[in-house]
Amino acid sequence: MSDEIKCTPAKTTREIIRENMFPEEQEPLFNSGNLTKLRTKFEQWKNNMVRPGDRENWREAPRTVLGSDHPRELVYTPLNIENFDYQKYLGNPGQEPFTRGIHSNMYRGRTFTQRQLVGFGAPEDTNARIRFLLEHGATGINLLFDMPTIQMYDCDDPMSRGSVGSCGVSVNHVNDCELLFQEIDIARETVSIVTHYPSNTAILFPMYLVLAERKGIPWEQLKGSVQNDVTLEELVRNAAEYLPPRDCFRIECDNIEFIRNNVPRWNFITLNGYNLREFGTSGITEMAVAFSHAMAILDEMIRRGHDVDWVGERLAFFWSVGMDFFEEVSRLRAARRLWYKIMKYKYNAKNPRSMWMRCHVQTSGISLVREEPLNNIVRSAYEALAAILGGVQSLHVDSFDEAFAVPSEEASLLSLRTQQIMEHETGITKVVDPLGGSYYVESLTNQMEEMILEEITDIEEQGGYVEAVNSGYLLKKIYNYFYSEQKKIEQGDIEIVAHNWQKSTRSEDIESFRYPAEAEQKQLSRLQKFKSERDPHEVELALKALKDACQNGANIVPYTLNCARAGCTVGEQWKVFKESFGLWRRPGLF
Repeated sequence: MSDEIKCTPAKTTREIIRENMFPEEQEPLFNSGNLTKLRTKFEQWKNNMVRPGDRENWREAPRTVLGSDHPRELVYTPLNIENFDYQKYLGNPGQEPFTRGIHSNMYRGRTFTQRQLVGFGAPEDTNARIRFLLEHGATGINLLFDMPTIQMYDCDDPMSRGSVGSCGVSVNHVNDCELLFQEIDIARETVSIVTHYPSNTAILFPMYLVLAERKGIPWEQLKGSVQNDVTLEELVRNAAEYLPPRDCFRIECDNIEFIRNNVPRWNFITLNGYNLREFGTSGITEMAVAFSHAMAILDEMIRRGHDVDWVGERLAFFWSVGMDFFEEVSRLRAARRLWYKIMKYKYNAKNPRSMWMRCHVQTSGISLVREEPLNNIVRSAYEALAAILGGVQSLHVDSFDEAFAVPSEEASLLSLRTQQIMEHETGITKVVDPLGGSYYVESLTNQMEEMILEEITDIEEQGGYVEAVNSGYLLKKIYNYFYSEQKKIEQGDIEIVAHNWQKSTRSEDIESFRYPAEAEQKQLSRLQKFKSERDPHEVELALKALKDACQNGANIVPYTLNCARAGCTVGEQWKVFKESFGLWRRPGLF
């Protein structure tokens, strides 16, 4: 892609929404005369009954890990939402503006998918854990790759030594993918393939498609999602090698175009706020960056000649949910309403489904600590509760031992049982949006939406999402926030039980997960055998065709698909990308 001149759009997203949102007079829910009386009585109560110290500190910010530091009032009343128009701000579930949920009956119709993250060792190790969770009631698969696979090195690369099968499953080629899904019905199960990056998606997802071919399953039957996110490849990734952001964005859109055309039930991107937030941002920045990114995708796909509804109905998001309980509930509701407004007023979408903010949520790994690790069960459960009350479509609950290692089988089962208890024993799924109408929640939802929009405007003033990545603007914002956050924890401004408040004096001795010791050698032997049995001429031809596609601007995915069929490895295709696009040096930050 050619260099672009940074410019501010004629109108910001916020200006477009505001111009279109209220063409008619609002219909406030509350009677103005009653509000006047309430304001008088409220001020009397505040001046006569509330302690002077509380009046002086009427607004106080919760200090939580990766929170927004948005101050809250001591108590909320109709005065906080005095201009509240029920139809325009809230509405009914399954109807515009979707604040209360994307379906009219929400979890009474279909509960949230219970999709625990899995990945370690060799493919057969992860396969056994996937089948264990499915046998115990998991309703989706969530697959994580090891660091060499994520960074796109084969297991025999010197860079991979000591990391094969750690923090995820090792996959080098399509035969590994076949072992990974052995005895699993991928035509029936929904599969989240955590490919992270666009370049990795272009390499790994075609292997999954070839696996489906081998099983005789039409691509039209496949259901699931890939991440395919520039943010992860360029901002969150810690690696020695980066593709230039504009080329990375091109690969991302190639993936979207191919998947949307050929795998119609597949979510071609999961815009990943989660890893960005866990890397070091507030929940507001998490959503602002993801929405700005989504708009860049829509703009590019429209430029390529595609209809906005055709693209929008398969966009999905992935959020982190942390410890500020009411902010997390309100933030999810605000994001759903804001995405509806963006699609309706900025992009003139017509299909209600393309206006849905569909999302998977994972409880916050960064909120888990090593001290008294069983406390992490409580943390993850409250975060999961916030996610459900916020109306998510899919959920992963972190395990208490993740501060030490990959979750053990016992801890993974406990996380799954946490979801099942919430669904079947608490009654929270029987009422749609049970916190809707709360003065506090509605006021906070409004404020969250405004804060997200404000940060979207900041990104637009940088020239848009891709330019904000390329210039280093977003990276600097992340590092500044992370530094500030860590300083607050170290100084005790953010209190974490047993970690820096009521510090634990106990020595923890838990039976944490042990990686399969033989995984690396097993994968090395398997890769050597695979290379010796494939046709080297076919491999060479496939890689050359891929390089030509990279350089001539063709959609690269048909060529990576051909590479998968020919037996090219992850590392071999990554080398072609590096040779074709060159490497990008991140801008200096300080």
